[in-house]
Amino acid sequence: MTTKRIWAVAALAGAVTGLSGAHAALLSSSEPYTIKQSDLDKKEKELTSFPEMAAVKASIATLSNDQVEAITVGRSANPENMKRVEKIVAEKDWNYLFPLRAPEYTYLNFLKAVGKFPALCASYTDGRDSEAICRKSLATMFAHFAQETGGHESWRDEPEWRQALVYVREMGWTEGQKGGYNGECNPDTWQGQTWPCGKDKDGDFLSYFGRGAKQLSYNYNYGPFSEAMYGDVRPLLDHPERVADTWMNLASAIFFYTYPQPPKPSMLFVIDGTWKPNEHDKANGLVPGFGVTIQIINGGVECGGADENAQSINRINYYKEFAKYLKVPIPADEVLGCKNMKQFDEGGSGALPVYWEQDWGWSPDTPTGSVYACQLVGYQTPFSAFKEGDYTRCVQHFFNVKIVQDAGGTTPEPTPEPKPEPTPAANVAPVARIAGPTGAVTAGSKVSLSAEGSTDANGDALTYTWQSQDGQTVAGKDKAVITFNVPESAKDAQYAIGLTVSDGALTSSTSYILNVKAKASGGGQDEVTYGNWSVTNKYNPGDIVRNNGALYQCKSFPEGAWCNVSPSYYEPGAGIAWQDAWNAL
Repeated sequence: MTTKRIWAVAALAGAVTGLSGAHAALLSSSEPYTIKQSDLDKKEKELTSFPEMAAVKASIATLSNDQVEAITVGRSANPENMKRVEKIVAEKDWNYLFPLRAPEYTYLNFLKAVGKFPALCASYTDGRDSEAICRKSLATMFAHFAQETGGHESWRDEPEWRQALVYVREMGWTEGQKGGYNGECNPDTWQGQTWPCGKDKDGDFLSYFGRGAKQLSYNYNYGPFSEAMYGDVRPLLDHPERVADTWMNLASAIFFYTYPQPPKPSMLFVIDGTWKPNEHDKANGLVPGFGVTIQIINGGVECGGADENAQSINRINYYKEFAKYLKVPIPADEVLGCKNMKQFDEGGSGALPVYWEQDWGWSPDTPTGSVYACQLVGYQTPFSAFKEGDYTRCVQHFFNVKIVQDAGGTTPEPTPEPKPEPTPAANVAPVARIAGPTGAVTAGSKVSLSAEGSTDANGDALTYTWQSQDGQTVAGKDKAVITFNVPESAKDAQYAIGLTVSDGALTSSTSYILNVKAKASGGGQDEVTYGNWSVTNKYNPGDIVRNNGALYQCKSFPEGAWCNVSPSYYEPGAGIAWQDAWNAL
């Protein structure tokens, strides 16, 4: 790889080796730290008790499946939001709007999917027009249905905007077909451990190719959707065909519509006015309107150019037609497209942290110096702020703790562990991984890096060797976690630490880059030359590449693991989901 970096690791080596022997002994203490469940619950409430989080939790609330299955057309006891939808889109309207639909997309399945999500077409009590919002929501969803699953055949008698829902499975894929979108099923990865894939009769991982009106793909999407629908990841990971054959085929699209994807807000919040763009959003062209929903669903491919591309033009045309049919007024100043519109990023108002990650803070009041807590982050982890008990599970996962169940606490339901894979007959090299701060750190601050995410397929005990860039050992082999003060620096810089893990016979190495912000402004940085992105190169977290004239940096682990897979999804600046793996610089 031709990428050049500015390295400054000698001072870091001294900082790491400067830990006193007594303090190092405390860090390796094997005694569990006792913490009360009520204290964990109090901390979780403290971290999640803010209006934006409350609004999101209310918007993703779901009806029980028993109540959903009881829904029938015209039933007086149907959910309130579903009754509103029935009045706007009757069965005859459904048949007219989607005459070429696959038979699995029934009107009843549509009503059940709507009923599952009470916030869709809900009654607003703060002065907002509930029916107008519902009509605009439906026109928006239907327009995206037409682009994602439409026939796109101009020769037909039915115009293209009425050719939606033709596909219930991704083109070229059938049930039982092997090798479909299951690269993240590897049980050595955190995605494979959190959403363990089902297997077929041959013992091969099931395929998680696109299904349903939103074309749901990959186990890390099927798993969270399954948990939202059933309270359990297993049903749809074991039976992904349900996303095609049942009312899940439309519920998956509404799930996407109502759930935020930080730093993106949900489409629902865009349409109902809950999302308020800040000045940073406005400077990036991110303003309420149909155009920003294109940015949410496929902005990495369709948005940001000087002109609208063919896909976004389709969506705009479809939206206009559905809006006309559903009596949705389109203001003259509504931004319908997304040309010149930049991506959502951490500076926007939609950058809501909704996942739990280890808190790397330092405390002088605990035996090891750890804070024994988790923090909210904006990238996907195994622990969600939307799932009761996940905060406690996060603390248990990252820290050696003994939790005391007291009167003020609530015991979370245990998360079932996936069945262990058979031990391979031959020894396999371990996989080295480093986790650390997700953003820039300040010069002189205390930082921890962890190798606890490193794995060994054979289950062998691992030893750890931390090294500076010049190969000098900076920590002993028995330290899975190192803590040190970032060296002082007069200007922004990058500091690197290498890690080699060994199972006693085979080794694996990786590196971690800390982006360090100077405490005070200094002179300009040295010029750095970055290589062009290539599908054949291997990229590590922190690597910076040039692609199509712009610079991108591979995110920290675990997101950075995606920098090397599926270019159609993760090519920087071009893949469908590139923002999941890269930051634009």
